[in-house]
Amino acid sequence: MAGSTHSVNNQVPPLVGYDVFSADRALTAAVERHLDPGPRDEVLGELSALGRSAGSAQVQEWGAQANENPPRLRTHDRYGRRIDEVEFHPSWHRLLGKGVSAGLTAAWDRPAGHLRRAAAFLVWTQVEAGNGCPLSMTHAAVPALRTDPDLAAEWEPRLTSMVYDRELRPARLKAGALFGMGMTEKQGGSDVRANTTSARPLAEDGTYELTGHKWFCSAPMSDGFLVLAQAPGGLTCFLVPRVLADGTRNVFLLQRLKDKLGNRSNASAEVEFDGTWARRVGEEGRGVRTIIEMVAATRLDCVLGSAGLMRQAVAQAVHHCTYREAFGGKLADKPLMRNVLADLALESEAATTLALRLAAAYDDGGEQERALLRIAVPAAKYWVTKRCPPVAVEAAECLGGNGYVEESGMPRLVRESPLNSIWEGAGNVQALDVLRALQREPGALDAYLREVGQARGADHRLDGAIKNLLTELADLEGVQGRARRLAERLALVLQGSLLVRFAPPQVADAFCAARLGGDGGAAFGTLPHTLDLASVVERARPVA
Repeated sequence: MAGSTHSVNNQVPPLVGYDVFSADRALTAAVERHLDPGPRDEVLGELSALGRSAGSAQVQEWGAQANENPPRLRTHDRYGRRIDEVEFHPSWHRLLGKGVSAGLTAAWDRPAGHLRRAAAFLVWTQVEAGNGCPLSMTHAAVPALRTDPDLAAEWEPRLTSMVYDRELRPARLKAGALFGMGMTEKQGGSDVRANTTSARPLAEDGTYELTGHKWFCSAPMSDGFLVLAQAPGGLTCFLVPRVLADGTRNVFLLQRLKDKLGNRSNASAEVEFDGTWARRVGEEGRGVRTIIEMVAATRLDCVLGSAGLMRQAVAQAVHHCTYREAFGGKLADKPLMRNVLADLALESEAATTLALRLAAAYDDGGEQERALLRIAVPAAKYWVTKRCPPVAVEAAECLGGNGYVEESGMPRLVRESPLNSIWEGAGNVQALDVLRALQREPGALDAYLREVGQARGADHRLDGAIKNLLTELADLEGVQGRARRLAERLALVLQGSLLVRFAPPQVADAFCAARLGGDGGAAFGTLPHTLDLASVVERARPVA
């Protein structure tokens, strides 16, 4: 029997049993804005169904179980035979199967495919981010495979299938398949041209034998992998199937799984190739060019993933402060806490709005939109992913000591938050990619300026930021040393332009004041007190 002093009060109910999609006003507005009328009802219904699943107690428990039970490497079976398998908790398979059936690998040929997938990816990330890796890699492999029509015809139907088939067997016998990627090596890191894995041509045209290692291999339980290796003609892209056509397993020697800070449910491996059979994708010597479209798609997923993590962190913080009482009232009604919550909400909405705009550009596919993506994706990847860790930490602080306890879920968000900034090219790689777009593709800057120019004259702080950006772009002296600053300004101005055009006035006003007008501090919770912060917080509140 509980002691007389043990009474439970002023505790916040769990944020559960709600529609993660429909409760996110910024996300639903972005989807409706970019969606053609034709598939509107179908897409919104599909996303709402996924949102209800993501917000359910059962699926949230799956996420917790997958995180608490990391994958295990089994190199050999009981008889000493090499099997190189990764074992996952059943909840991992449930989450991954749900993601596949929700179309998270099926964007390329569906109406509004990239937009609906982007929204779904942002929603599903909030359950458990680890299963997003194989979903992202599989989705992103399609444009690389399309450089070889025969390979695309063979593999694309499997990759875009909405059937999750976890068994290791020949791909021709499977209703659906997943892909991973291996580019990074010990000595090279982001400098993939320093790769030493070798590819020796075999008798059959287009086939090779690989020898070497990969320091990071994403999603090592997949059915196939896109990897880079040195062929006689230079660095080349290859498809490595996990199981060969005759049913034997390819040489794919898993050395160990990485012990990571976060992303614990997902396996990342070191793998050795020793006479591994591979099929060339694209021409010899053009490996980077072949795989770059895959990299671009995964970079957008890093933006979406960070936006999803930020949204969940903000939703938890606002939910907590809506119920929790202190000093005679609700925390959310206290001016200083309201300022913190509003500042966090601005960051989340700006990230979501930018991410969905880029996804819509993929659906459009026109020359102007492709040029915009060339500069906007690396700038967004640089900035949005870097904003995720401080948002997650500040949101956890809003819960006080409760936010430091594993049961709250906030520590998992904090550990996950740096990942998307590091993967798929860290900050310097993205900033330098922005410079390459500016220097080599004049159409990219033109497309960017046309996009942000649509909001000119609507807010004097945005106008000033555009003017200052043009001045900075005109001075290329020491530009490499300023590359991060430039990427940051490009992303902020684009976010400001989108919010001025599409967000409620109070959101756009607060963003422009703090992010573009200099009327904000280095920490969250330093917005001008004269703004309508209550409306900003209310817009971010998830309605359970």
